[in-house]
Amino acid sequence: MGFHAKDLRLGRYSQKGQVYSITTVTHLRNKMFLDFYHGRLLINVLRESDRIGQSATIGFVVMPDHLHWLFTLTGSNDLSQTVQYVKGASAYKINKYKHSSGKVWQSGFHDHCLRRDEDLIFTMRYIIANPLRAGIVHSVSNYPHWDCIYL
Repeated sequence: MGFHAKDLRLGRYSQKGQVYSITTVTHLRNKMFLDFYHGRLLINVLRESDRIGQSATIGFVVMPDHLHWLFTLTGSNDLSQTVQYVKGASAYKINKYKHSSGKVWQSGFHDHCLRRDEDLIFTMRYIIANPLRAGIVHSVSNYPHWDCIYL
């Protein structure tokens, strides 16, 4: 029996004010965010989600083929709607920039609801260290696509 993206939704629960860690992957693991501008377009959409009141970003790292995002759900949208907004808006902007209409994201996403305050710092450190573990950089200060409210 194989794994399906729809299985990611099993047991998913959304609660306003709750902190979530999500990971979502590009279509066919395309290393789309090696292009600096594509990464900045995605980051601008994360900030837009905060500005319109759907999320309060704690931190993120945009890897070449996926996004890790830690945020508090703040708006009227549920978790799936908030992630879909980010994926849809970023896909639209990236395709507009590329003058194309290709698929940017795989369907679905992985989420984890954080339960304790001490999990925030540990989780954020883990997220920020992704470029180091992947061998992309030797210092996160050399990686352009991350941010965190703690630093």
